Amino acid sequence: MTTDATSGLALPVVDEALAERLRQRLDDVENALAYHVRGSADFITEAAGHLMAAGGKRFRPLLVLLAAETGPDAADDKVVTAACVVELTHLASLYHDDVMDEAALRRGADSANARWDNHVAILTGDFLFSKSSLLTADLGADAVRIQAQTFTQLVEGQMLETIKPAPGQDPLEHYLQVVAGKTGSLIATSARYGAMFGGASDEVVSALTAYGELVGSAFQLSDDILDVASDSAESGKTPGTDLREGVPTLPVLMAQASTDPADARLIELLSSDLSDDALHAETLGLLRKHPAMEQARDYVKGQAADAKAMLGVLPEGPVRAALEAFADVVAVRSA
Repeated sequence: MTTDATSGLALPVVDEALAERLRQRLDDVENALAYHVRGSADFITEAAGHLMAAGGKRFRPLLVLLAAETGPDAADDKVVTAACVVELTHLASLYHDDVMDEAALRRGADSANARWDNHVAILTGDFLFSKSSLLTADLGADAVRIQAQTFTQLVEGQMLETIKPAPGQDPLEHYLQVVAGKTGSLIATSARYGAMFGGASDEVVSALTAYGELVGSAFQLSDDILDVASDSAESGKTPGTDLREGVPTLPVLMAQASTDPADARLIELLSSDLSDDALHAETLGLLRKHPAMEQARDYVKGQAADAKAMLGVLPEGPVRAALEAFADVVAVRSA
């Protein structure tokens, strides 16, 4: 996710006073994270801080801080703690993801499993999950329950990603479950924690939780579209990476659902080995011209519009505008 040029933040914040508050509190979160990843030995601290030091936009903790602005207690220390909880959970999941994906790089640096080995990467992820749990306990019983539910959804999403849809289940429905669990759940909790510990009303907490799940899933799905549609010079990524690796994504699944005989070649290619450059290029070309791309874009735009609709409980102002702008960014980046 690119940093917003106006505010220097990973979310589009036009109001300078709000942007400055968020920047200052994000510095507090960054300092707290550096403290919380410390272990009882230098090696543990080094391994636990490895991905954090590699960078990242801190989108989830930033969403906690922004959502807290919907209540009267945005500066409460528990808001910073909650921001650390979601970021540590996210970081922990990245260590495990890299082991599952056999990834060599993460955020432009060696992944933990490449730098050390799978055992170290898995244990480091476990260590960060435990640190996140310790911090959650400081937030009270409700936060512990929410964190446990979120962690369950996140792990279920990761597990569902490794299996095929159940007999008779729509593959697209299965994939959307994966996305909601792996990505939507923690982003929903980020917005929920922010509103909760910022002192917002129950109505606002519920609305922002729903907003977070929708916009979080939509952001992942827009990545699916960009993987097919983007030019490497613009995105900095190699187009069709998921396609080459056989990873099911939104436009691929929508194309595979076609019953048009004219799509026979594309459907055949989508179920074949695309490690060959010529076949990969042919598939990418056919998919880019297929109506599934526009279907996928419409779906993401719909998700973003539904997310914005949840914000109707908030008064007009810079906080609501920033949350709406993020949903707009999600929709536009898939266009």
